[in-house]
Amino acid sequence: RCRSITAPQEACEKHFLDGLLLLDDVSFADGARLIDVGTGAGFPGIPLAIVSPEKEFLLIDSLNKRIRFLDAVIEKLELKCIKAVHGRAEDYGRDGKYREQYDLCVSRAVANLSTLSEYCLPFVKSGGYFIPYKSGKVEEELAAASGAVKKLGSEVERTEDFLLPNGDERTLVVIRKNKVLEKRYPRKAGLPGKDPLK
Repeated sequence: RCRSITAPQEACEKHFLDGLLLLDDVSFADGARLIDVGTGAGFPGIPLAIVSPEKEFLLIDSLNKRIRFLDAVIEKLELKCIKAVHGRAEDYGRDGKYREQYDLCVSRAVANLSTLSEYCLPFVKSGGYFIPYKSGKVEEELAAASGAVKKLGSEVERTEDFLLPNGDERTLVVIRKNKVLEKRYPRKAGLPGKDPLK
């Protein structure tokens, strides 16, 4: 069972600083649209929205009580241009209102990269990026996901490794989407997790 992170210093390093690592590596124009899939308590979406108020953010999570919490946080912080929605990525990814509408998709969700790619790449425009945040070494996971990423019309452009002040390792996997996704992806809810693409 994961230990809760409650100490302010630890929360700053493992949630806020971790969430903002992206800004050292990728820049997007004002007005860019970003989506955070499996956002949980709003990381990295909320920290990114705080420091990038000129961009538009959507946070998705499958647990409604998390969305109610995020709605309260967004209201309390008076954040504009950000919205939290309840639902499964597989369902939203087939909806024309969201499908291939985002310049960047981020996720810190705990899932293998093959599954996560099928959840997230349907939201990304051709020419846009999906950047998952991973912990520790990712070589084996990258190798296992290479077929899935290719089937989803994308390629791993590079990885960026970071060391947090507490010594934790983080890797950003920069995946570029090269073409419009085939209509069969994402598969119906539950399948990407049960039977990851190869």
